[in-house]
Amino acid sequence: MRALPPGGRAGRGLWLPTSVAAVALLSGCGSTKTVTKATTVTRTVTVVAGEQADLAPPGRRVEFGHVRSLIRKGNRYVMRFDPAFLLSGVTAATAAAEDGVVRPGEPVPNDNYVVDESPRAYTYYVADDVKVTLLVRTSPEKWGPTPVSLAEFAKVIHGSSPLDLFEPLETGVWITIDVDTVRSVYQQYKP
Repeated sequence: MRALPPGGRAGRGLWLPTSVAAVALLSGCGSTKTVTKATTVTRTVTVVAGEQADLAPPGRRVEFGHVRSLIRKGNRYVMRFDPAFLLSGVTAATAAAEDGVVRPGEPVPNDNYVVDESPRAYTYYVADDVKVTLLVRTSPEKWGPTPVSLAEFAKVIHGSSPLDLFEPLETGVWITIDVDTVRSVYQQYKP
């Protein structure tokens, strides 16, 4: 007796007694009918603007870091941005201890610590209608978040703006990015 290879077919004149036994066994059980029905389910999903869709990366995100340059190229501005981590609480204290800035278990000053793992900057377009908010001194004792134009922000970056910033931009900014385009810039206050 020869066995069939998996998925193979019997050739002419091949006698397989196991097949006869199987037929005899099944014939005593009555008839069996297998029916397979395919069901289609239609589902309507509403995605609210700004929410993440299933399995899609977020289109809009917020990152902390430092603006390295802001240059007008053609009809748009291009920003080079170096992302960093602005950490707080136990995360900040642990990272600072690992970096040797504080002893293990000690808190960090002002409960925050910036980690900038790399000087690498990334390129983003800047929307013409970007919202830029800087911390501007309005008098010797007063300062506050102040909206400025994109052109004025470029002057601040290049050091040619008359604005008196409460803190230098080296304290960092938060940018909102929509895929590859910066939609807002907000200067971080650092006590």
